[in-house]
Amino acid sequence: MTNQIITIDGPSGAGKGTVAYRLAEHFGFELLDSGALYRIIGLLAFQQGLLGDEIDEDELERLIYSINLSFRPNTAQRTVQILIDDKPLTDDIRTETVGAYASKVAVFPKVRNALLDLQRNIASNKTGLVADGRDMGTVIFPDACAKIFLTASAKARADRRFLQLQQAGKTADYDDILAKIVARDERDENRTVAPSRPAPDALVIDSSDKSVDVVFDEILAFVDGQLNSMTTNIN
Repeated sequence: MTNQIITIDGPSGAGKGTVAYRLAEHFGFELLDSGALYRIIGLLAFQQGLLGDEIDEDELERLIYSINLSFRPNTAQRTVQILIDDKPLTDDIRTETVGAYASKVAVFPKVRNALLDLQRNIASNKTGLVADGRDMGTVIFPDACAKIFLTASAKARADRRFLQLQQAGKTADYDDILAKIVARDERDENRTVAPSRPAPDALVIDSSDKSVDVVFDEILAFVDGQLNSMTTNIN
């Protein structure tokens, strides 16, 4: 795959979404939020009673092929709006609870294969794409022109999520947030299928003690260099 694809991988709460949006805006590329896909499938699977003690992988696969997902930029909120059957998804898929659902369904090979096909189809007609997820640079787009792995300590991510919920006027249990982050990291890093880890040629950044602007500037300098190198090689 030789089109201009930038991948940003790493754990939830490291700042991937914010940086991905800013990169897409800067370069005029489209966005693919892989994490949202897994969260959507996780939430729908929970709502349909598919996440019991015994999870049927085939049922999850059928669920994926039965829904019509699309994305639309929401410039007012600087986010990507998710639609199912052309209707906006109203559930909050960014909670740690839904993140846990996503982690549960992500361990199944048939789920990952079905979503792999979906994501590559999304990218196939794009001249430029910023893909945000867990295995974008290692599995989905291994030939991406620029790969970033953005991480942060579990404590830093829990602090950010706790503050975010407080600012939104929502009740938050810090210990519960931290415990869910640690548990999800354990699942994502140690699963047998596409574990969360940096691609060998990825730029790795720890955002624990860095501002969004500092992280973005570091990534932008790296991506500019990769895109320029790609253009030079083509010429």
